[in-house]
Amino acid sequence: MEVSMTGIYLAGALGLAALVFLNKNRIINYLLVIAFLFLQVGFTVYAYMHFNQTELHYFTFDGLGILLLVTLTIISIPAVYHSYIYLGSKQDNPGHTAIYFGAVIILLMALSAAYLSNHIAVTWIFVELTTLSASALIYHRRNNRSLEGTWKYVFVCAISITLVFIGILFLSFSLPQAGTEDLSFKNLISKGNTLNIFWLRLAFIFIFTGFTAKMGLVPMYTAGIDAKDKAPSPAGALLSSVLMNVGFVGIFRFYTVAANTNIHTWANHVMMISAILSIFVATVYMSRMKNIKRMFAYSSIEHAGIIILGLVAGGIGYYAAILHIILHSFVKSSLFFQQGQIYRVYKSKSIYDVGNYFKYNHTGAIVMLLAFFFSSAMPPSGLFISEFMIFRALFEANYLWLLVVVMILLTIIIWAFGKNVFKLLFTPPVEFKEENIEKINPMESLSQYILLGLVVYLGLNPPQEFVSLIQDAIQNLPH
Repeated sequence: MEVSMTGIYLAGALGLAALVFLNKNRIINYLLVIAFLFLQVGFTVYAYMHFNQTELHYFTFDGLGILLLVTLTIISIPAVYHSYIYLGSKQDNPGHTAIYFGAVIILLMALSAAYLSNHIAVTWIFVELTTLSASALIYHRRNNRSLEGTWKYVFVCAISITLVFIGILFLSFSLPQAGTEDLSFKNLISKGNTLNIFWLRLAFIFIFTGFTAKMGLVPMYTAGIDAKDKAPSPAGALLSSVLMNVGFVGIFRFYTVAANTNIHTWANHVMMISAILSIFVATVYMSRMKNIKRMFAYSSIEHAGIIILGLVAGGIGYYAAILHIILHSFVKSSLFFQQGQIYRVYKSKSIYDVGNYFKYNHTGAIVMLLAFFFSSAMPPSGLFISEFMIFRALFEANYLWLLVVVMILLTIIIWAFGKNVFKLLFTPPVEFKEENIEKINPMESLSQYILLGLVVYLGLNPPQEFVSLIQDAIQNLPH
């Protein structure tokens, strides 16, 4: 019997997570987490080297899966590093540290499996596992606020995953007419025109709505806001990037099925409504938000809406949507990593309590300035390229009115975001005592410079392999 690398990865990750949970020795736990990172990197390289191969029947190394797997692996390394700094500075209970790192391993493993899943029910299983592991990270501080955030996250995600499950049931009702029982994405795409349209419409509504909780779209976006605020900053970086991406995977793969049927235009309208409302919600809240981490979280909702508009527009918008979600992952994770340093300086997440960041952490302040420009899609940010492509696709698809509305909303968001960032960087803080200020090692910002550098490189000069993987991901969409 041939040994599957996917099986080795899943078993190895679960085994390492169990050892981390059971062990209370910090040094051994750090070594186990480093061992997992080596396993993660090895599995990612293996997946790329075995492009389009299928293992364990339910996992295929396709273009979208590999792109998001590579993104996850790149972000996971600084996430573990910054978690080590965070936990070391807090002098946490060894048991709490073990739970934290064990949850990180399970979260990254579940996300990797969900990215590569070629079957909607298998995707559902691993997305549910991400809820359980993420909730352990959100509750890490073990106070009333983190408990509240955890319960909100679990409650909303439980509803959302139930909606997806109901959607899968409705989808199964559409299969007998097509003479099949296979719920794999490849089979659903090939049988698209023979599926029962009534049940397919119902399935799309439920599945799309369910996955909006993970991606951060209206109507289920509330799950992620408190979660990213209450979780430690390194965990928030994972929640706002690679966990958001798993919601996109669920939506994108089923949208590809719908796009090859008669409900394509109708599905576009459903997604367009969600996208516009998401950008509007982000605009309203960011214009009055004074909590830095929640501001970053609402910024993710805005970008999620832009990504969905790329799919709705079609054409070059398909390519731009995938490019945008990858580059957004690097920008948003770097913002959350930097927020950890900001909190150590000011001991506050409120914009009222911060200021003159250039004076207290020069290297980190440059990161914040660059990340703001990059998140706002200003050149040389790669997000400028992806947003320009999405706007062009909207224009070519005759959505001029939508383009005007979106650009007005984005202008307000940039103003609100910039006002708070420049307050943090340049305005003197009120009643701030400098005597006990913590000095931040400039090397802690190196990972953020690397991530932001990738945003420029992949946007302005993407390697051919990167472009080919995106083209493979969108090949089944109508052009």
